[in-house]
Amino acid sequence: MPRNDRQVDRDVKGTAVSRGFDTTIPNVARIYDFMLGGKDHFAADRDAAERVIREIPYSALACRQNREFLGRVVRVLADAGIRQFLDIGSGLPAARNVHEIVQAAAPGSRTVYVDYDHVVVAHARALLEKGSDGVLVVEADLRNPGAVIGGARGLIDFGEPVALLLFAVLHFLTDAEQPYKVVRSLAEALAPGSAVALSHITGEAIGPEASLAGQKVYQSASAPAVPRSREDITGFFDGLELTGPGVTDISLWPVKAAGPGIPVTFYGGVARKRRDAAPRLTSRTRKDLGAAPLGLFSPYDSHMRMG
Repeated sequence: MPRNDRQVDRDVKGTAVSRGFDTTIPNVARIYDFMLGGKDHFAADRDAAERVIREIPYSALACRQNREFLGRVVRVLADAGIRQFLDIGSGLPAARNVHEIVQAAAPGSRTVYVDYDHVVVAHARALLEKGSDGVLVVEADLRNPGAVIGGARGLIDFGEPVALLLFAVLHFLTDAEQPYKVVRSLAEALAPGSAVALSHITGEAIGPEASLAGQKVYQSASAPAVPRSREDITGFFDGLELTGPGVTDISLWPVKAAGPGIPVTFYGGVARKRRDAAPRLTSRTRKDLGAAPLGLFSPYDSHMRMG
């Protein structure tokens, strides 16, 4: 008899406790899940999220906007012809996951989810891999790009274009952990015609006291949060070709989204790895994907420009 979502939740949470995971320490993935209105969190996570919301009242809305931004980016990239998606720091499954959006646009597409949290990975495997063709969940740490790429090779062909997704994850790397080097290493593994898309929190529109108070909450969680400026976030795209409006408030990509306006909390953008030559399609790729990739973003030329 198939297990329902509630059974999966109980099994995963029970496994977490039985393996000795300290559920009294707030976890960044579960804090985010709470902000999105999910159900996969413990009391410590809820308390941490509520403290952030007290300091930055629109933070939960900002998280939902980030999730909507992810959906828009994935649809654009799928419509542009990319058929392989690597979502790093994917966190707990939520409504309209990447593979669901991609496969609705292009059946046969492949998605690899990567996270370093044991409980997140267990939950994702229970809910996403089973019964989902073209989906793989990998346990690996963003700080080790080689392990990420190695694990993703179980499903992704890095000789063909890939969409690298780094949403709401790079701000959990401190400068000492060399986040720019990490992104550069991941981008170097991608074929020409690939895309790199990311979002990242900023403190530019938040008062310094509220920003520091929010950061203090994460200092006692599973990872610290490091807001960065628009200029610093743009640096993650060095060596790549920014598209559309460039690095911008995520609610403005690719054009202004519907919904309430809030102070900029996330910056984001999409860039492509220059295509020096037409991508080579293997016979396996042609069979799996059904068609050659289109020129990246060509269906959106009417409202996207090169940065």
